[in-house]
Amino acid sequence: MTVEKLVAKANEAGARDKLIETASHIMRDGDTIDISFSELSVLSGLNSALVKYYFGNKDGLLEAILERDMDNILVQVGLLIEKDWPPEDKLRHHIGAVIDTYHEFPYLNRLTMRLIRELPPEGARKIADKYLKPLSGAYKIFIGEGIKSGVFRTVDPDLFYSAVTGAADRFFTGKLVWKYCYGRDDFDERMRDAYREQTVDLIMAGILKH
Repeated sequence: MTVEKLVAKANEAGARDKLIETASHIMRDGDTIDISFSELSVLSGLNSALVKYYFGNKDGLLEAILERDMDNILVQVGLLIEKDWPPEDKLRHHIGAVIDTYHEFPYLNRLTMRLIRELPPEGARKIADKYLKPLSGAYKIFIGEGIKSGVFRTVDPDLFYSAVTGAADRFFTGKLVWKYCYGRDDFDERMRDAYREQTVDLIMAGILKH
């Protein structure tokens, strides 16, 4: 089959989206950000040559996964900023959403850091400008509103952003620690919900004035 026919057939089946979703599942289920083209081909049922056609190379595929995941996050954060909620409710909701996101995509921070380290400077700067700076700006809004209204004590929004991200990332990338230290292998929705409740309470207790 020629490349043209292969691509035409693949387009009918939504091949690009399927490759992104399958690669995301591989990283999530395998607790990794390394993807084998042969495994991707077997699990997706698609020819691995399509990766080169749609994404150029493996980094292109990883960037597409990051774009899909981060675009959705930025949309949700933008909607939350616009809500007419008290600052503490917005922040509590957001921290919970961050934990839910890292439960669904535990590779997210590792993927971002890998691309920033390995891409040329202009590529790394593009990721920072498109995703990281808007998120950092959102924290300045969330926390600034709370400080202005008198419900939050004064904290550095950038450091707070790192603390929230670190709390979510460290937990869901620490599955092997839980397995070998505590004999637990139950990273299911109940574990996520328990961690979300406790972490949100701890972080909010640290920033609320009262």
